[in-house]
Amino acid sequence: MKQKSIAVGLDFGTESGRILLVDATTGGELISITENYPHGVMDEMLPDGKTKLGQDWALQHPMDYLTVTKKLVKKALAEAAVQPEEIIGIGVDFTSCTILPATSAGTPLCELDEFKSNPHAWVKLWKHHAAQPEADEINELAEKRGEDFLKRYGGKISSEWLIPKALQILHEAPEIYDAADRIIEAGDWLVWQLTGSEKRSACQAGYKALWDKEKGYPSGDFFKALDPRFEHIVADKLSEDIYPIGSPAGKLTAEMAGEMELPAGIPVGIAIIDAHAAVLGSSVAEEGKMVLVLGTSNCHMVLSRNKVLAEGIAGIVEDGILPGFVGYESGQSAVGDIFNWFIRNYVPDEYYKAAEQLGVDIYKYLELKAMELKPGESGLLALDWWNGNRSVLMDGQLSGCLMGLTLSTKPEEIYRALIEATAFGTRKIIDNHHERGVAVNELYACGGLAEKNPLLLQIYADVTGRDIHLAASQQAAALGAAIIGAIAAGKENGGYDDFIAAAKKMARLKKEVYCSNKKSAAIYAQLYAEYLKLHDYFGRSVNDVMKKLRKLAD
Repeated sequence: MKQKSIAVGLDFGTESGRILLVDATTGGELISITENYPHGVMDEMLPDGKTKLGQDWALQHPMDYLTVTKKLVKKALAEAAVQPEEIIGIGVDFTSCTILPATSAGTPLCELDEFKSNPHAWVKLWKHHAAQPEADEINELAEKRGEDFLKRYGGKISSEWLIPKALQILHEAPEIYDAADRIIEAGDWLVWQLTGSEKRSACQAGYKALWDKEKGYPSGDFFKALDPRFEHIVADKLSEDIYPIGSPAGKLTAEMAGEMELPAGIPVGIAIIDAHAAVLGSSVAEEGKMVLVLGTSNCHMVLSRNKVLAEGIAGIVEDGILPGFVGYESGQSAVGDIFNWFIRNYVPDEYYKAAEQLGVDIYKYLELKAMELKPGESGLLALDWWNGNRSVLMDGQLSGCLMGLTLSTKPEEIYRALIEATAFGTRKIIDNHHERGVAVNELYACGGLAEKNPLLLQIYADVTGRDIHLAASQQAAALGAAIIGAIAAGKENGGYDDFIAAAKKMARLKKEVYCSNKKSAAIYAQLYAEYLKLHDYFGRSVNDVMKKLRKLAD
């Protein structure tokens, strides 16, 4: 029999789930497999084919997560020729804040016949922004009352988070709220299904549910002031039993083990948010190194020994990423999604034909065309708010803007301008950290865009004026989850007892570095100055036209 040493990382993103098998002893990656969710993202209609969804809705099917998990595990073991008894631990990361209402037994309410046609019974994906009125209400009341928790979230909470989404359920579907014994993060729910035990993650509770390890949740009096029916949400729907990252959540149940063709009793770690797992997967375990998780959206993670309650930083959580550090989180609500939107809707047929003749996909073809342009050559400037602004404005009602268009503007010029806009958004986040006293000395990148788009990485380096180091793993979040699986197993079972040792052994960097070009950086500095003017003009209520347009659309 082979020596047991394989850690499993299960990574759940916006469109798909993936598995990574890693040799915990050497850090060698055995296999990575991705599987799309059968129902994808539901933003127009429920699976019944007749229940329409409103504007800014984004739902998913909870059973997709289990379907994908079982399929991935069995497929990975077979293709990698790994014996089930070699698995030492399982870690789970999940895109967040993604929540669902469930019974006390963990059954999603959408699985019950009486609720399957009610949108509020389904999983609300992180990018469900229809709870913005509730977020506004929470922010207004918290500011009026001087609630301390606002300081841990940059002065304003997001419509993406658990409490606004739960309050939306109460307001719009009180029957769902009443029937829900639990309102839970999808990552915690999946670990519950694997282990049979409900154990909530300090990472998800801290960054997305207003929980603090010293003060707990906001008071029942605050929740009551929002709505008398909301007073006991913590006791009735959530949990004060919160576990830090690195804790074992439990062991794989016999039932789940049978369906996954694994031995029962394998340790499973507490769930972690996907972007936070990517910090570990990028080998970062020191302060001042910001990890850019570049994908459908961008997340910006940095560690510090100091706790600074800084405005405009979306989450400030002690031990939120690594024990002994304060983890700072910011983000952009749409990046890859913006590029996908443009390519899906506005690229002419002749570009697709040219890409086919060249033997590349349309994304690569546009990237090659955009590479031929110099900074500023297109005469275009954009704001990267297609899905609202997560940082530093924390306003999901803002929208995208593209200016400088002429009758001669070409698709590649727009594509490059959209990349530049997301780079400017990242620089604004970095500058805000520095202005608030949180050092960002080096940049590290991972995620789908870091693997696929060299032009984007170079533009980011030029716009930020910083070199960018790359995670060696193409699945940094899944690797971070596997590291958590190795921690759950413990040293005596072939894993590790501390994160720093595990991260240094199991994660590494590529030799390739994207260096900032001084000439390009100088031009981008001029464009960035104009971006900042637009940022404040539209984003800080000088001109509310974006919100007025949204109200008209509603």
